[in-house]
Amino acid sequence: MDIDARGPRFGAAVTTVVLAVVLVTSSAWLLAWQTLAFALGAAGGVVRSPYGWLFRKAVRPRLGPPTGFEAPEPPRFAQAVGLVFVGLGLVGYTLGPEWLGLAATGAALAAAFLNAVFGYCLGCEMYLLVRRMTVRAE
Repeated sequence: MDIDARGPRFGAAVTTVVLAVVLVTSSAWLLAWQTLAFALGAAGGVVRSPYGWLFRKAVRPRLGPPTGFEAPEPPRFAQAVGLVFVGLGLVGYTLGPEWLGLAATGAALAAAFLNAVFGYCLGCEMYLLVRRMTVRAE
């Protein structure tokens, strides 16, 4: 079942704000929250993430009907990619080195920003690239 394309973009906007605050404050607790949000999105799809829930309950009812839909697999893969980066960031912020926390969180922030502002999902593009490569290999 396809999903409302505005949902993942909303989640990316919230993620952008959260990760920007993490970089400014060096808050490992806030980064742990974002790690949990990505883990839930990777495990159950973006509709099961906290930001997906917020979009469904608070944002989507105030918008018109969806005009675009997308397959759920690419955004779910993107959540897993985000999970890897914020997981590395969390390791850097809690165990060190701090530069790892900054770099990994910054990379995740850049990807979330691209999706939120321009609608360009790096993780989704990675998913499509991997799919093309595995289909050719078979």
